[in-house]
Amino acid sequence: MARPAGRFTGGAVEPSPLLRYIDAMFEVLAFVYENYWRRDSCPEGEPLGRKLSAHGFEVDEIDDALRWLDGLRLATQGVQLRRHPDPPSATAAASAALPRVGVAAWAQSHDAMRVYSTAEQDHLGGECLGFISFLASAGALPPGLREVVIERAMAAPGGPVCLDELKIMMLMVHWSSGTKPDALMLGELRDEGPRRLAH
Repeated sequence: MARPAGRFTGGAVEPSPLLRYIDAMFEVLAFVYENYWRRDSCPEGEPLGRKLSAHGFEVDEIDDALRWLDGLRLATQGVQLRRHPDPPSATAAASAALPRVGVAAWAQSHDAMRVYSTAEQDHLGGECLGFISFLASAGALPPGLREVVIERAMAAPGGPVCLDELKIMMLMVHWSSGTKPDALMLGELRDEGPRRLAH
């Protein structure tokens, strides 16, 4: 069965502005985002897997996406996460649950500076780190959500994260937390113009 190439609208497929990346797992995430606008309308686990399979996605990319989404659900519900030692399934495992305080539990002072580990720098790269810093400094990415984005980016399988993949993850973090990206962020996430240079 052919892989979906865009948003489904009454049997016709219209090109999706989100499908501009490489890793197959992100095609699954983009499909979930575009077809389940509200998080509470999205099935979880096996029912979602069956729906994705019916739309032509492969088992391995569905499994990767479901593990990633499960980690996202935990992160946006305020569960502290730690990296899983097995890189192929680096979805992060729950360490100690916080009392369902959500991303507000990761609040930081206004003048705090985020220092990235060597592993984060290697996995995210200059372009993604520059994009995160730009949104954070503009007030479009609060510290709590930024930490969830970074944690989920570190849990993404494969090589270094590209900017298009990071944008999908940012949309999914907002989707899962029930928050709407502000106008600046939404414009940047949908921007198809020249890439922003990291400084």
